[in-house]
Amino acid sequence: MATFPEQIREMGVKQAVIAKADEVVERVTAGMNISDIRAALRGDEPRRPNPRLRPHADSFWLHIRPSFYHTEVTHIYPTFRMGWLSTFMFVWETITGIILMIFYTPSPLVAYSNMWNILSNVPLGQLIRNMHRLGAEVMVIVVAMHMLRTFITGSYKKPRQFTWATGIILLVLTLMLSFSGYLLPWDQLAYWALTVFISGAEAAPAPAIINQNVLLILQGAPSLGAGGLLRWYLLHVLLMPLMLGILFFVHYYKVVLHGMSLPPGREEIGEDTAKRVPKNERTYFIPDLLTSELMWSALMTLFLVAGALWLWDAPLETHANPVVTPLHVVAPWYLSWSQGWLKLADKTLVVGFIPALLVAFIVMPYFEVGKSRRYADRRVGLSVAFLFMAFMLVSNWMGTPEYRVASSPDREVSIEILPQEGASTLLAVPYDEMLEGSFLPGQDLGENYPHLNEALADLAHAVLANSCTVGAPKITTIEASEWKECDVVTLENGDKQYNTTFGNDLMPDPYVLLEIEEVQPKLLRLTLVYDVPEPDNPNEFRIQTSWTAYRHADSNYEEECRYANKNC
Repeated sequence: MATFPEQIREMGVKQAVIAKADEVVERVTAGMNISDIRAALRGDEPRRPNPRLRPHADSFWLHIRPSFYHTEVTHIYPTFRMGWLSTFMFVWETITGIILMIFYTPSPLVAYSNMWNILSNVPLGQLIRNMHRLGAEVMVIVVAMHMLRTFITGSYKKPRQFTWATGIILLVLTLMLSFSGYLLPWDQLAYWALTVFISGAEAAPAPAIINQNVLLILQGAPSLGAGGLLRWYLLHVLLMPLMLGILFFVHYYKVVLHGMSLPPGREEIGEDTAKRVPKNERTYFIPDLLTSELMWSALMTLFLVAGALWLWDAPLETHANPVVTPLHVVAPWYLSWSQGWLKLADKTLVVGFIPALLVAFIVMPYFEVGKSRRYADRRVGLSVAFLFMAFMLVSNWMGTPEYRVASSPDREVSIEILPQEGASTLLAVPYDEMLEGSFLPGQDLGENYPHLNEALADLAHAVLANSCTVGAPKITTIEASEWKECDVVTLENGDKQYNTTFGNDLMPDPYVLLEIEEVQPKLLRLTLVYDVPEPDNPNEFRIQTSWTAYRHADSNYEEECRYANKNC
C-alpha cells in the first residue's frame, strides 16, 4: 500500500486526505468506509460483499451482537428495549462515576467536604452528581423491568435457563452497586443506612464466629469508619463493576448463542425457532437496530439531563455522626421491602430468607419445565408473579416510616423545626430577625419579620400534621377547619389514644409556644414548649414537654440550607 506522501504525489493533497480518512474510518469501524456509512444512514442497499456484516466478526464491541435479528423482536414488544437500556445505564454510570472520582477521596476526614466541593466549586459538579445518582435509580428500575419482562413472556424457559440465572445475578449486582454508593458521601443518610444494613451480618443463620468475622470484613473495624469507607469505595468503583462487566459479556454471549426469544404466540408450543431466521424476516443490526438504539440512548440522555437539572436533586444530609441517630433511618426505596419484613419477623429469619429467595429465583427455570410460553397456558405462574409483586409493593410501604414506626408527636414536630443537626426554616432565619419573646405557631409578626413569619407558619403546619382536636383548637392562629378530628381509642387500662390511619399517636388540642431568649451575647436559646391537656379534664395536662436548640449569630445555617436545597 502506498504511503501517504506517495498518495499525495499521485492523487494530490485533497484526494490523498480523502483516501486516508476513508482508510482510517474503515479500520475504526472494522470494515465500513465513509461511503458505506453514508449509504447505511440513507437506507441504501449495501454493496457486495456486504461490509455491514464485517464489524460483527472483527470489531471488539459488535462481536457480541448478532448481525441480524428476527423482525418480530425488533418492535417495541416484546423487549421494550429494556436490555439495551440496561447496558446504556451501566455505561452512563461508569462515565459519570469516573468524573466524580476525580474530585473524591475515600476518607472520613475529607469525603464530606469533597461532596460540598463538588456541589459548590466544581464546574457542573452538582449536575454530574445528580445525573449519577438519578442514573443509579433509573438503572435499578430498568434492570428490574427487564427481568420482569423476561418472566412475563416466558423467555426464561429452556434453553435460556442459564441466561436467566446470569440476569438474576446482574440484578443483584445492580442493587448492590447502587447501594454501595450510598456510603460514599459520608453523611447521616449514608452512615446510618449502611450501619443498619451490615448489622444484618450479625443475625445471619450461621455460627456466631462466622457472623462476627463477616461483620468485621464489611465494617473494616469494630465500628464503621475509615476502613469501612475505603472497602465500600473499592467495592463500588472496582470489584462490583468488574463482576458486573464480566457477567454482562456472559449474558450477551448467551443471548447471541440462543437468539432472542420470539413473542409467546409466534411459535408452536415446545418449539424454539429464534436461531432459524428466514431471509425475508431478517432485520440487520446495521443500520436499523443501530440507529434505533442510538435514538433510545438519546432519549434516555435527554430524560436524565432534564431530570437532573429541574426535577430531582441528589440528597446530602449533615456530616456522618455515630453519636446522633436520625429520627427515621430508612433504606433506599429499592431495598425498603427488607426493612418492612424486619418490622414483622425475626431478623435471623429475614436475613436467612433473602438468599434462599434468590436461589429459588435462579433455579426456578430448571424446575418449571412447562413447554408453553403462551399467556393462556401460564395462568398459575403469572398469577403467582402478580401476587408476589403486590406483596413486594406492600412490603415496600411497610418499610417506610409511616408503618409501625411510632415516635411521640412532639418529637416529630421538634425534629422538623429544630433538628439536632443541620438547617431548618427556623434556624435559617437571619439573626437580626430573631425577635426575643414567646410566639404561637402561625403568628404574623408584621412585614419587618418575613423569615420569622415563614418559620412560624412551618411550625403551624408541623403541629397540624401531628395533632387533632376533640374540642376547640388551642392554637388560635390556625383556622378550625384545618384541624383533624381525633380518632379516640380506649385502651384496656382505660387510657385514651388518639390515632391517625397509620397508628401513630397525635396530640389532642395542644398548646405550643416558641420561646426565643438571648442567653449570652450573640447566642439565642430556642425552645419549643408543649402543653397537651387531657380531653376529659382540660385543666389537667397529659403532656408537658420542651425541646431546646441554640443559634449563634455567626452560624451559617442560611448557606447550609440553600446548598441542601431546602425551602428555608
